[in-house]
Amino acid sequence: MFYRKPVEERIADRMAQRRPLEEGKTFEHGPAKFVFISLIVAVVLMHVVGVSIVMAFT
Repeated sequence: MFYRKPVEERIADRMAQRRPLEEGKTFEHGPAKFVFISLIVAVVLMHVVGVSIVMAFT
């Protein structure tokens, strides 16, 4: 009555039901793509601000 498959089997079942990834699609998970792009933008902005501050005082 309370039988559940082990976690490994449940994960394998879900993976078997998923459609294959599309060619050239790097991120299949939307939030992961958002986090990655926002981190890249933040790093670029920090570099631009840092260089502008350094150039302002020289």
